[in-house]
Amino acid sequence: MEVTSQPAAFGPQEFQTGLMSCCEDMSICCCGLFCLPCMGCSIASDMNECCLCGLGMPMRSVYRTKYNIQGSMCTDFCIVYNCMPCAACQLKRDIEIRKRLGQF
Repeated sequence: MEVTSQPAAFGPQEFQTGLMSCCEDMSICCCGLFCLPCMGCSIASDMNECCLCGLGMPMRSVYRTKYNIQGSMCTDFCIVYNCMPCAACQLKRDIEIRKRLGQF
């Protein structure tokens, strides 16, 4: 059997929503603000990872790499260090958008 085409790859892109775009999905925003560990477990579950891995720079970096989202480990660290709830909500919003688009 001959391969005639390569699987579609994701071109360089950005997160689907901004870091401070909390009002775009109030349920995610409220969960991230009032129950950050629950948000972390939800993200980890979406990514088939251990619940304890849901928050932080490594999960964000893995996600960015998987979907070819521009950035670096240094920026991931700075974003998570300075506002973990915002970073977690941005990641969860992006996951939900990709699910709706059939890209996740």
